[in-house]
This record gives sequence, structure tokens and C-alpha cells, in this order.
Amino acid sequence: MKASNIIAYAGAAGLVVLGVASATTNPSQAQYEEYAVQRLTAYLKTDFCDKTPKILEKFIDFKCNQLIDSANPHIQKIIAGTTESKNYLLFTIYRTNLKIDSWIPTYKFETVGAFNNFYTYTAEQQ
Repeated sequence: MKASNIIAYAGAAGLVVLGVASATTNPSQAQYEEYAVQRLTAYLKTDFCDKTPKILEKFIDFKCNQLIDSANPHIQKIIAGTTESKNYLLFTIYRTNLKIDSWIPTYKFETVGAFNNFYTYTAEQQ
């Protein structure tokens, strides 16, 4: 057998193994929702709560971080209801159009899930 044939067979076998590994570690919709809730609550705590004036918190006894933590089940339902997924066997693309109310801007997120990880490649305000 020629060396080029051995290299070609080894390469093909490697691609098959990589494809099977990717397909079996493709994250589920529930895993994406958990990921999205974690990312969104972290964003709200750092970008919203940290910018709330401390005098306002003391005046109205407003605990921003606690409020966000208590809203996690509701946030997950909103994300579940506004997310579309497309499974390509080796990876899944999740598109979330987060629209809560007419007075809050809509946000669009696009995330790819593969190998039990998520990579958000688009996050923009509409």
C-alpha cells in the first residue's frame, strides 16, 4: 500500500471520528437556555445593576442583584419562547430575538453550539 493511500485513509478516519464526536456532543435546547440565562443575568448585573445609583437603592430598598436572581425562571421562559434553533448534526445555531416589551429595545443573539460549548457570535440591539 502506498504512503499516500495510508495518509488518505487516516485522514478520512480522522474526519469520521471528529464528526461522530461533534454529533454526540451537540448541546441541547435546554442547555442553550441555561447558558443564555447565565449570560443575560451576568450582563444585567454588571451593566444594569452596577450603574444604578446607590442612593436610589437605599431610598426605595431596591436590591437589583436579588431581583434579577429571583427573575431567572421568567427570563428562561422568555428566552425559550423567543429562540429558534437549527440543527446541522455537527453543530446547532440558536437565534434569539429577545423582545420583552415595547418600551425595551429588542436584542438579537446568534450562538453556535458544538462540542458541549456555546459561542455567541452576534449580540446586537435592534
